[in-house]
Amino acid sequence: MATTSPSLSLNHHHRFLVPTQRGVSWNSRLRVPKRFFSGGFASKIRASSAVAVEPELRTPAQDATEAELFACPICYEPLMRKGPSGFNVPAIYRSGFKCRKCNKSYSSKNTYLDLTVTSGTKEYSESKPTRTELFRSPVVSFLYERGWRQSFNRSGFPGPDEEFNMAQEYFKVAEGGVLIDVSCGSGLFSRKFAKSGVYSRVVALDFSENMLRQTYDFIKTDDSILSSNLALVRADVSRLPFFSGSVDAVHAGAALHCWPSPSNAIAEINRILLSGGVFVGTTFLRVSPTAPMILRSLLQSAGQSGLTYSFFTQEEIEDLVTACGLVNYTSKVQGSFIMFSAQKR
Repeated sequence: MATTSPSLSLNHHHRFLVPTQRGVSWNSRLRVPKRFFSGGFASKIRASSAVAVEPELRTPAQDATEAELFACPICYEPLMRKGPSGFNVPAIYRSGFKCRKCNKSYSSKNTYLDLTVTSGTKEYSESKPTRTELFRSPVVSFLYERGWRQSFNRSGFPGPDEEFNMAQEYFKVAEGGVLIDVSCGSGLFSRKFAKSGVYSRVVALDFSENMLRQTYDFIKTDDSILSSNLALVRADVSRLPFFSGSVDAVHAGAALHCWPSPSNAIAEINRILLSGGVFVGTTFLRVSPTAPMILRSLLQSAGQSGLTYSFFTQEEIEDLVTACGLVNYTSKVQGSFIMFSAQKR
């Protein structure tokens, strides 16, 4: 296993409080370092703008609480929330969200909050490349933790428990903050992050409706996770429903090779991270660094021929991550498995 580990540091920033008074403009900014309690846990408030919300669109318990985390995927403005307080699956499921700027409404479908641009459409539907659509299948969603994910071990993946521990080492600087598990699949790591109690909020986010339903099936029998600070959100990784600089940590397990546009996705991740925030991802390398040079050349040529998944070399991943503005890149490699990490400048 090859390892490079430059030191990581997280800058301290003022946290922005969303005021409850009427008549405060969207562009007003109050830099007040505060903490609030929502659903029984302490959480840091990070909102980039103050919001004047009509009383009928929120409840008193929600003033200056968790609603500011979610943003409209069209306008990137914070969403107003109407419903019970608390940042957990049952409370968010019973809540409605609305963008003040474009007036678009968002609500839960089954057990997840749909924050895609196409949420609410009746006639129009949008399909993604094969590698994305595959994971929207109920069969693949069901099998993901029942044999599919276990097969990754043959490529050098160390297994979910070890991967989680490795990621937690990178995320130490983000403890107490907000973590987004993008392309979460069946919530394999989202559940571990939520159950750890290390983060103020965890969002399990995926484009696949069936993966999110499968995630709920796993957590509905575990009250410790169901009532934890976990939300299930459907969203596009290239259009993340969070405003800029609002997130401490982003995790993407075995996901990079499935994204239609990895550059757009990582640029979005950079946008939502606060300064010093951490991005950790894992994927399959297109070629193992220990493979003979002639084999590496042949496999690289095959990888450029339009196969289903987009696998990359170590050099390509580092180049992509740094080109999207992230710094302090580091990686760990084992066989065809790579875990990489970088920070927001």
